[in-house]
Amino acid sequence: MTTAKGAARRAALLDAAEAALVGGGHTALSLRAVADAAGVRLGHLQYYFPSRDTLVAELLARILQRSLDRVAETVPDGRLDELVALLLAQQTDAQLVRVFVELWALAARDEAVAVRVRAFYRQYADLLTDRIRTHAPGVPPEEHRARAEVFIALIEGGSLMRSGVAGTPSAATDALISRTALGILTGG
Repeated sequence: MTTAKGAARRAALLDAAEAALVGGGHTALSLRAVADAAGVRLGHLQYYFPSRDTLVAELLARILQRSLDRVAETVPDGRLDELVALLLAQQTDAQLVRVFVELWALAARDEAVAVRVRAFYRQYADLLTDRIRTHAPGVPPEEHRARAEVFIALIEGGSLMRSGVAGTPSAATDALISRTALGILTGG
């Protein structure tokens, strides 16, 4: 049974782990670095997260669930334009983009992380597939999932180009991404 104090401590430790990931990359995400960042003894951290794998798994789950929740909260009423605007706005958050870049790098080296990242993108695609099915009646059923996956590829690739990692945002590019993304979602 987790107490409120225990849950708060666990959340603070995950905050420190996320800061270590953003600040130093996935290679800096060690138990010692997280304990130091959180201002606790290593043994205290290990009480909550016995291994680096446990810490990474819970951090990953939290980050990915937070992202899915943001998407799910935006699209239930069918406001797909709001979804696209939200996703584009998030790409100007350098910390959030850095978290995902580091997660992708970690997934490329760690199969357990890759499994979780793939599960996240499956859930994301499932959510979008349902919205496409609802809001794009002219799209053939066999194309719903493909459109969801192409939308994700466009938005995720756009994050690299718009975040300062590989490029910078521009009004013309943003307008084209928005039109293309909405066309993919609505069948237009």
